[in-house]
Amino acid sequence: MLHSAIGFEGAFSAPHRAASLAGRDILKAGGTAMEAMVAAAATIAVTYPHMNGIGGDGFWLIHRPNEGITGISACGQAAGLATPQWYENAGFTEGMPTRGGLAALTVPGTIGGWQKALALVPDEKRLPLENLLAAAIDYAENGIAVTGNQSQCTTDKLAGLKDVPGFAETFLVGGKPPETGARLYQKPLAETLRTLAREGLSSYYSGRLARDHAAFLEENGSPLRLDDFNAYEARFVDPLCVDTTHGRLMNMTPPTQGIASLMILALFDRLGVSEAEGFAHFHGLIEATKQAFIQRNAGLGDPDFMAEPAQNWLASDRLDALVAKIDPQKALPWPYDPAEGDTIWMGAADRYGNVVSFIQSVYWEFGSGLTCPQTGVLFQNRGAGFSLKPGPNQLAPGKRPFHTLNPAMAKLKDGRIIAYGTMGGEGQPQTQAAVFSRYAQFGQDLQAAITAPRWLLGRTWGEETTTLKLEDRFDPELVAQLKAAGHEVEMLPAYSDAAGHAGAVVLHENGLMEAASDPRADGLALTD
Repeated sequence: MLHSAIGFEGAFSAPHRAASLAGRDILKAGGTAMEAMVAAAATIAVTYPHMNGIGGDGFWLIHRPNEGITGISACGQAAGLATPQWYENAGFTEGMPTRGGLAALTVPGTIGGWQKALALVPDEKRLPLENLLAAAIDYAENGIAVTGNQSQCTTDKLAGLKDVPGFAETFLVGGKPPETGARLYQKPLAETLRTLAREGLSSYYSGRLARDHAAFLEENGSPLRLDDFNAYEARFVDPLCVDTTHGRLMNMTPPTQGIASLMILALFDRLGVSEAEGFAHFHGLIEATKQAFIQRNAGLGDPDFMAEPAQNWLASDRLDALVAKIDPQKALPWPYDPAEGDTIWMGAADRYGNVVSFIQSVYWEFGSGLTCPQTGVLFQNRGAGFSLKPGPNQLAPGKRPFHTLNPAMAKLKDGRIIAYGTMGGEGQPQTQAAVFSRYAQFGQDLQAAITAPRWLLGRTWGEETTTLKLEDRFDPELVAQLKAAGHEVEMLPAYSDAAGHAGAVVLHENGLMEAASDPRADGLALTD
């Protein structure tokens, strides 16, 4: 029988053990969940560099006692020079570049998000920044043990990355992908983190680091300039929310796909499914996913450019109209071809009643691949999510691209606060739906809900086809039922990365905390 980690002093979940330990150490030192998350975010940027880094973006949902839930959108905007004409002049007319300097066209936002999160901690109670970054600096300076996940990813993606400036000298060992267990040093990144600890996080956007990065990016063909870094600031936002039978669900605003995650669970709630793990459970969530994704693909983008606020999509009458399109016995054909995506999700709760749901990413595996040798910073390729054609996600200066990232949170009717999420690009809303429905709706243990077999509609991390993919631990009879309903089924190995790296943290009204981590990743769930 699987059981979640439980305790009263603090809880942390991350897809890499080192990040969980870094977060737990800050909680034990009296820090808040926000401070613990910054420590873990810095650490996992070093120890899981194929999935995320300080050259990427991040998003936060933060529950504070008596303060409600606050969102932080640390999404970088397109460079001032980034226009469709600029890219046409560079030879791109049909789609955005995905690797190299031309793909590094949005300001990295995640450090700005760390700033906003720490600003919620009173100055007199805040731990020194050098304490928060100490573990990350140590790993970067003295080397990490390369995980099997990173080793395999480097091997799989090497052809498209090996010639990108800075990549080979930063992430290869002896000119080859590092083997599992190899020691990988990132000494320039250690010095960058020391600079941030010494000069403050704002130096990433206005200090020497900003100047060095702007010069390096321009030299390698990026449209980003120093003015873009100087002008950047993450935003506090009010999260989207929807009420269901089980409580209030919250997620991030556009340009993230948080709206899709909420729509899936709100539609599934309307189906009235009463039993877990059967055809109605999985078919219902899969068909709800299709309806949510159809709406998302038609109108989601930078909220400043959308036709209406995304919260309107969650109105009861509009959800009722969508759920009426779901056939409880038959699958809707699914031709949509989604984009790739790579990410880490982490969650934390502290003794003061704060709960954090956090996600950080460089988009594709190793992002753009472009890595500044002087600073060790790998730049994201989130701008590859823009379109050069007219529409809600068309490239424009200062615009924010569509994001698969979406940290989730819910307040259940019995008072529990649950922070949950996953990596997995297109799979994120689907994995969130699996975890939430199993835990909150059907009462499964938190760890069991995360460990249980999952599915994926479409293509995501490491996958090329757009079928319905099922881990091979599902009951063969259920698989046959789904096929008979018209689902085009493909089987995945047990505990496949394609099913995401999920995690969750729960705070109960009596102060009890639960944490769970995904066996598909290299992580750890810790409580005290």
